[in-house]
Amino acid sequence: MRAVVQRVSQASVSVDGVCTGAIGPGLLVLACIESGDGEAELAWMARKLVQLRIFADAHGAMNRSLLDVDGELLAISQFTLAGDCRKGNRPSFVRAERPERAAPMFADWLHTLSAQLGKPVPSGVFGADMQVSLVNDGPVTLWLQSPGGEASRTS
Repeated sequence: MRAVVQRVSQASVSVDGVCTGAIGPGLLVLACIESGDGEAELAWMARKLVQLRIFADAHGAMNRSLLDVDGELLAISQFTLAGDCRKGNRPSFVRAERPERAAPMFADWLHTLSAQLGKPVPSGVFGADMQVSLVNDGPVTLWLQSPGGEASRTS
């Protein structure tokens, strides 16, 4: 599983002009389930996101987690994170999990995140054309790859 994580002061996602999710301070997570990912990779990513210490403490150091700051999380499914651009000029998406398997896995992952945060986790619509707006705080942007995922098995 891959994710791009952005610390935000606010973020929202819309589909066909209708807002499907919005948050205040917290994390915007663009996530991709890769071929071969399973419960272990999804659990790892959920745990990592809620415990990742990228919020400032009283001294200004990145030392507090989403749980510590009672922040929110907006999760967006984005299969293009599996894009491989090393060969040619057109990305290959063979590492992305098939939508019929990835959609229920993503829904389960949202439930896991919600349970760990103790609050709802808004999201976009799986497979839809979405418009994402955000105010990146910092800016702080990180790329995460779960251990055992497709990229680590083939790299």
